[in-house]
Amino acid sequence: MWTGGPGWVVVAAAMLLGVGSAPLVSQTGQGMRDLAGTWQGTLQAGKGQRIVVKIAKDGPGWKGVVYNLDADMAWEGRATTAMSLAGAELRFAIAPIDSTYQGKLSEDGAMIGGTWTASGKTYTLSLARAVGDAQWEIPKATAAMAKDADPDWEVATVRPGDPNGQHQGFHLEGRQIFIERQTVEAMLELGYNVHLKQIVGAPDWIGTERWDVKGVPDVAGQPSMKQYLGMVRKVLMERFGLQTHTEKRELPVYAITVAKSGGKLVKSAGDPNGLMDEEDRGEAGQRTLKLTNVSLGEFAEVMKFFLDRPVVDLTGLPGKYDLRLKWTFDEDKAPTDGSAAPSMFTAVQEQLGLKLEPVKAPADVLVIDHMEKPSAN
Repeated sequence: MWTGGPGWVVVAAAMLLGVGSAPLVSQTGQGMRDLAGTWQGTLQAGKGQRIVVKIAKDGPGWKGVVYNLDADMAWEGRATTAMSLAGAELRFAIAPIDSTYQGKLSEDGAMIGGTWTASGKTYTLSLARAVGDAQWEIPKATAAMAKDADPDWEVATVRPGDPNGQHQGFHLEGRQIFIERQTVEAMLELGYNVHLKQIVGAPDWIGTERWDVKGVPDVAGQPSMKQYLGMVRKVLMERFGLQTHTEKRELPVYAITVAKSGGKLVKSAGDPNGLMDEEDRGEAGQRTLKLTNVSLGEFAEVMKFFLDRPVVDLTGLPGKYDLRLKWTFDEDKAPTDGSAAPSMFTAVQEQLGLKLEPVKAPADVLVIDHMEKPSAN
């Protein structure tokens, strides 16, 4: 739900694997080594990113969870989606953030030197096995807000968004809430869980003018998703003078179902009660959407931003996932050498094992009775 900042884009680059101060143990006849444990090191990009990798045995192979201690949400781990060790050659990937690692164990099995590739950029990454007090501490998440709390804004600033800004999205860092370069239309869609076609009677400027909102709640602790969305609604009411009522109408919607081939979903290693993280990027007529710690209900809510009708989740699948979806939205701008991503509907099926099916269903419509541009802070 909120955009990962430069931290996790580089973090992607930073995310994996390790090197060690303790030797790895060979497995007789297999030429393999025991990777289980904690690995850590600094990714050599920018000012550096401190990376911790927790590796465990997974049947005949390995699995890992990677933390970036210099990211905004350092306590949130990213699960590896593939990891293999053949002789001294180590490889693994985190598919939702489009990142891969390839490294080589030293002869004594104590070090791994290699390269991490993310978003087309390659970085040098070496890590060491850490034990006891030598292990870097993974920060704890901010304590959760009381579940029955109904927070308002203790303080909030609302300003026109920077037209030259590079980042946009909905963010949460501890108790700090940031909304960057978002339209009121997007705030309505998120806060009230509606699609654009479910908003009636709004002034035209809600879809063209962008705003920045920053502040903290008046209740201690980190808000849940429900509490965060409540605060989005309150800033619309308190600073934009929003007044609404709802009506029920039958509308065309897209239903998300599991494809016959079965889901291709990666379970998240994040806090099952935590908030999702969103990053989306568009270039050359293609869009890449990365979601971590997201339920399929939340995925449906995000997808409505990219489709011409509301989206509902009918998969019945519980839990949280890390998802990566890439599709072509403008064929005229997409590469013509065969490397272009497929259409969204094809991408959802091929990359996630899900389907988007058009149906009609009753849906709430949000009628705007009053709205105005905010006054100065």
